[in-house]
Amino acid sequence: MRTLDDLDVAGKVVLVRSDLNVPLATGETGERVITDDGRIRASLLTIGELRAAGAKVVVIAHLGRPKGVAQSELSLAPVATRLGELLGCEVQLGTDITGPNTQSLIAAMNPGVVVLLENIRFDSRETSKSVAERQELARELAALGEIYVSDGFGVVHREQASVTDIARLMPCAGGRLVVSETQVFRALLASPVRPYVVVLGGSKVSDKLAVIGNLISRVDRILIGGGMAFTFLAALGYEVGDSLLEANQVKRVKGFIAQAKVSGVELLLPIDVVIADTFSADAKVECVPSELIPSGWRGLDIGPKSAALFAEKIADAGTVVWNGPMGVFELAPFAAGTKAVAEAIAASPGMSVVGGGDSAAAIRMLGLDESSFSHISTGGGASLEFLEGKILPGITVLDEGQ
Repeated sequence: MRTLDDLDVAGKVVLVRSDLNVPLATGETGERVITDDGRIRASLLTIGELRAAGAKVVVIAHLGRPKGVAQSELSLAPVATRLGELLGCEVQLGTDITGPNTQSLIAAMNPGVVVLLENIRFDSRETSKSVAERQELARELAALGEIYVSDGFGVVHREQASVTDIARLMPCAGGRLVVSETQVFRALLASPVRPYVVVLGGSKVSDKLAVIGNLISRVDRILIGGGMAFTFLAALGYEVGDSLLEANQVKRVKGFIAQAKVSGVELLLPIDVVIADTFSADAKVECVPSELIPSGWRGLDIGPKSAALFAEKIADAGTVVWNGPMGVFELAPFAAGTKAVAEAIAASPGMSVVGGGDSAAAIRMLGLDESSFSHISTGGGASLEFLEGKILPGITVLDEGQ
């Protein structure tokens, strides 16, 4: 894969595909407010380096899933403002993506100037299943610049016009973020330092089945928390009350439990859980052994004994990968398990990799020091697919690129 080190960008228009898909909320006066600018901050290294090298930087990004329809609440205007604040320069918004407004902005650019195109997913061709439609948009995008840099790791698992099709039309390279993410996940699959511990959480076990299937023969320990743990507990014959349960996955989960035993892989489940009578911050809360969840109650976090056990199993890890919270960390009564596990991972002596998505959000929301982790991925879905052993088209096209 070519990198920024292989490019001569001085005076050239460089198209950068970034992942600026940040969460937004409605402010007191009705304006759209960014609630977590982590992905914008992650894009700064590549954009800043290109500016310093004299490039005219045109950023391509998406927000949400507008399905080809322009929606004011999914405009990248707030992102352009925040990106400009972080870069210390004005970032203009190309409101018509590849149209006359954008073309005129680019024609007037000087070296170091940054333009952000409006939400690329406002154009239905971006995510079209028709290769011809995606290629048509890719050609329009390519006509705007001279070099393409892929730096949105959160989208490299997608076949999309601004991710894969455009890279086949122009001199291309991986940005600093995409290169570092790729190196980390390739190392995890090829040569992890042992003991290799994987911590999996989140709501649905079905979201993680492929990851478990690919890693169960590669790792030393798998720790299961979050809502997905209850399908595992049900597979052991436990009653789980009103906890999240994917009954149609119990048979497959039983297979993983048996496979782990045969392979000598430690597969640990919560030994106690924090339960509530309703899904709310002011619910009645108790902590019970995992096998004693009463009818009408639901598990919303791992308990303190489970957190201590998980921390013990993380403490000597040579490599630890974490994807998915241990409970409903957004609600204070159910955040302790996620915080305890995150703190244990941060304190572990080996390489620690956080697989993006809710895990990364939890670190910031719980006020933990991000620098305590070796790597916090910006791509939840992409990191999962990497760990599943899938081919990521946005990486493949860069490996084969011009």
